[in-house]
Amino acid sequence: MSDKPILRVAVDVPLSREFDYLPPAGAPLPDIGSRVRVPFGRRREVGVVMAHAENSDVPATKIRRCGELLDSKALLSAADLWLIRFTSDYYHHPVGEVAAAALPSLLRHGKALHPTVERIVVTTGGEQIDTTTLARRAPKQSLLLETLIDAGGDGLDAEQLSEMLPNWRRAAKGLAEKGAISVFSQRADEFDEQLSGAGAAGPTLNAEQDAALGTLRNSNRFGAYLLDGVTGSGKTEVYLQRVRDFLKHGKQVLILVPEIGLTPQLVSRLGERLGVQPALLHSGLSNSARLASWRAARSGAARLLVGTRSAVFTPLKNPGLIIVDEEHDPSFKQQEGLRYSARDLAIARAKKLDIPVILGSATPTLEMLQHCRSGAYRHIVLPARAGGARPPTLQLIDTVRSPSVDGISESLAAAIQKHLLADGQVLIFLNRRGFAPTLICNQCGHIAGCERCDSRLTVHAGSRQLRCHHCGACRPLREQCDECGETVTPLGEGTERLEDSLTRRFPAAVIRRIDSDSTQLKGAMHEALESATLGHANILVGTQMLSKGHHFPHLTLVGIVNADQGLFGTDFRSAERMAQSIVQVAGRAGRESRQGEVLIQTAYPENPFWPTLIEGGYGRISAEALAEREITRWPPFTRLALLRSAAHKKADSHRFLDVARRHLSNAAGDALRILGPVDAPMARRAGRYRAQLLLQSSDRATLHRALRSLRPLLEDDASARKVRWSIDVDPVELF
Repeated sequence: MSDKPILRVAVDVPLSREFDYLPPAGAPLPDIGSRVRVPFGRRREVGVVMAHAENSDVPATKIRRCGELLDSKALLSAADLWLIRFTSDYYHHPVGEVAAAALPSLLRHGKALHPTVERIVVTTGGEQIDTTTLARRAPKQSLLLETLIDAGGDGLDAEQLSEMLPNWRRAAKGLAEKGAISVFSQRADEFDEQLSGAGAAGPTLNAEQDAALGTLRNSNRFGAYLLDGVTGSGKTEVYLQRVRDFLKHGKQVLILVPEIGLTPQLVSRLGERLGVQPALLHSGLSNSARLASWRAARSGAARLLVGTRSAVFTPLKNPGLIIVDEEHDPSFKQQEGLRYSARDLAIARAKKLDIPVILGSATPTLEMLQHCRSGAYRHIVLPARAGGARPPTLQLIDTVRSPSVDGISESLAAAIQKHLLADGQVLIFLNRRGFAPTLICNQCGHIAGCERCDSRLTVHAGSRQLRCHHCGACRPLREQCDECGETVTPLGEGTERLEDSLTRRFPAAVIRRIDSDSTQLKGAMHEALESATLGHANILVGTQMLSKGHHFPHLTLVGIVNADQGLFGTDFRSAERMAQSIVQVAGRAGRESRQGEVLIQTAYPENPFWPTLIEGGYGRISAEALAEREITRWPPFTRLALLRSAAHKKADSHRFLDVARRHLSNAAGDALRILGPVDAPMARRAGRYRAQLLLQSSDRATLHRALRSLRPLLEDDASARKVRWSIDVDPVELF
């Protein structure tokens, strides 16, 4: 190493390379894995030191010097940096943007690993103040003082107070002048792992669960295990036993879940059974709370972590096990920016760390099933529900013979009435929020469309709005047509309309709608799920949010409305996705002593999909789909990458992809199939025209070799300046 080593720094910019800098003047040589603040053009950016080098391809006179060393020691370990590089290489995404995505927001913006926090506590004098008297002349001071007294001797930090009382600072100034409160700064505390004893013993495992656990306990080294259990088969019980094994030996366990909505029930169960409250990592947390959990995982203070997809990058000091719950869920794939699969990265990371990874699902993806068939992964099957619960019965309702009114057929309405009279709980499932997906004119046939997208506006009756679910545009809902002035009519059903219809049919029932519109407020999702779990709501109306891993002990009937959405989909995964959705939501029914019933409304009961699903279950659907994919050479038997572009002018979007196609045609050869460029199925979205180019190959190395040569060429091409573009490796959405 020379006296003046070069720092290779990953900077958060859309360029696929690291940048060379000199170390900061008058500061120690930054460790590999530490953050530095660097000049970049006219800006100053936070970067991560990826390596030291003795020389540079950049002339010495042009190498700039780092402005500031942000970490006295390496923030990221060699294993963490490996994951960043692997992600960048596999998904062909700029390494600086990957490094930024791997860090919590506060660290990404240059804040300290151990920041100081502003804390506010009540003084002894403040405790003696009569808040009732104070409220007469200074109600805001009284409210703040009561809030701090209720918080106890440790008080609250400024961020917590801002969430509870957004305008607390003016009141605080007056209380501080009275000597009633004290405001001071302190270093953020390390994670305090809350223990609640040894944890509850839990139910005795049945023979299948015990055999599954035995297989998982065969080795503590790397192995990918697909825990394929029908809904209600007790997969979580098997998880818990295996997690306990690692916690006893001081190892850390990372559990990935697809959505925030799944965390409350899982966290409660983990704490109750293991005696450890897990650290949480998801987008619903404040920035400081997320950093605290990240810091605790890095130091080893937190032994159990639960998070959504971005948690896959969280540093672990003593890694022991990774669990990916509901591995089939498309939420594990990031669809914007860095388009990574948290499930696939979890497997790659576990292999690098030489630790086991468990992938759980009642409806495994065909990719995971094929890995099991090839012998690369272990397939562990739990074929029956735990505790003697029987699987639900599935039955079709022909909506041609029994037409639906506002989404509910008479046959389904009669079944709802029957289950309500028997003290059962009912779930009506429709994966479409809003009141109606279309607003149409009765006279001229005009359909209300989005001005920025090639899509219809969705009717939201509660807020009296028309909204675009693609770009977010909205406008007031009018009763007259914009074209001819005649009366307009909402066409089709959404969850709002179902709620309204059910309220009219069953006025005595407590009906609860659970979708992304009804659970926007903080805590609303947790409160809604708790109400559903306790049986306080007689009828639940919801979207995909309700199908994912929730346990509703009182639920006996599931009604699936408009089940035909996936029967004629253009995506080759349509049948797989539809089967997964139906099996998952059906699995919410009859998980206790009473057998559940599932009624599926369809206008095409003769479609061969239905007997295959009803008679053979997801196992037969997946087996037939795999056979078809092998013949047609779609994944998992080939590899895909999708190059997308979007521009204000349609010609610019296609011109950019034409450049890519010409390069690939010249460089790739016959082993790479190139399809397109073509317009995206929704050609215009948010005011931009979108096009795509699909790459397909039976050989993974061929595909990645082509992408590796393509990305730098596109970054330097003049046509790229007029478009937004991305490379999506292993895309889960083609259309």
